[in-house]
Amino acid sequence: MSQQLSNEQLIAAAQEFGTPLYVYNADNITAQYQRLTTAFAQTDTKFFYACKALTNINILKHIKSIGCNVDCSSINEVKLALLAGFEPGNVLYTSNGIHFSEIEEAQSLGVNINIDSLSNLEKFGQKFGHSYPVGIRLRPNIMAGGNIKISTGHDKSKFGIPIDQLDKIMALVAQDDLFIQNLHIHTGSDIKDVDVFVKGIEVLFDIIPQFKELSSIDLGGGFKVPYKKGDAETDMPLLAQKVNEAFANHPNPNGKHLQVWFEPGKFLVSASGYLVAEVNVMKENTNTTFVGLNTGFNHLIRPMFYDAYHQIENISNPTGEEKHYAVTGNICETDTFAWDRKIAAIREGDLLVFKNAGAYGFEMSSNFNSRYKPAEVLIKDGKATLIRKRDTFEDILGNQVL
Repeated sequence: MSQQLSNEQLIAAAQEFGTPLYVYNADNITAQYQRLTTAFAQTDTKFFYACKALTNINILKHIKSIGCNVDCSSINEVKLALLAGFEPGNVLYTSNGIHFSEIEEAQSLGVNINIDSLSNLEKFGQKFGHSYPVGIRLRPNIMAGGNIKISTGHDKSKFGIPIDQLDKIMALVAQDDLFIQNLHIHTGSDIKDVDVFVKGIEVLFDIIPQFKELSSIDLGGGFKVPYKKGDAETDMPLLAQKVNEAFANHPNPNGKHLQVWFEPGKFLVSASGYLVAEVNVMKENTNTTFVGLNTGFNHLIRPMFYDAYHQIENISNPTGEEKHYAVTGNICETDTFAWDRKIAAIREGDLLVFKNAGAYGFEMSSNFNSRYKPAEVLIKDGKATLIRKRDTFEDILGNQVL
């Protein structure tokens, strides 16, 4: 089970550092990683934290300290990972529609690279030939994930090289004697059906024989995490069992052992994060009681962007009588976090907490309405440490030319 912060810890952090405030629990991240390594203990598996979920360098340092590797989606994430102390061999960079110069820079840094287009694969071959191992991101044409906005493996997705263009891939491999070390697929996010991963393995095993120097296959991430009581989540022991069975049934005809890579992001950090906000105003309408907070979708966009659910609790009055509220933000757009949500009785000045805010919360925040981004705090071994200062007016002006 995940390690939860208490209301008292969250209130103390809010009192010390102000609100709105992102608070992360290092112990929870550690526990989630241990769940993975325990489930896959009998499998040769390597985990790369998909750091696009949360890139604060202090989070990256903690991820490194527990033995996990890191997956990056941009060259700047690669640089952050190296600055956090990761060895280049433990950094994975999966490109997506980027200029080839970014891949060249990643190569110069010595990290693992996955390429997602025929165009960049050809450029890579022309420049590096067989001298630098590389991976290929394939689009398996599998629909998976919580909704279309977070599904990446279907036949209309921009991600990866379509599996039906394998002949063109092989032509480029032969043309420039490419050293293909990894085949990568990622089908989406919020995947609770472990058979989706098995389908991906079956797609890969059909083509593995054509890649003689392959050393790993990368099944991506997208593990489902529960957002409320009764929610299903990815069954990790079952997934490990299915992966083992798939490899037993499909031995590599090239006789070479293949390591399995996964890229958990949300799974590692989602439940570790909390967004604490203060109630600015209460508005009583005929049919609705609006709760106006000192935050908005400029700090947590997921409910408006993905229709994502976040549990909201009143930590100032946790035992109050439950009532129905519309919880809204303070920016000049519709930024409703929840309609008709049952929450313990709310008063102006109360502190509300959004749970499961560790992944794609602060990371997707903005200065919309010229409002400040929140501070971030990491609680480790019971001690709260500021890991990002709250914005100031000087930060708003920072790069503007006056």
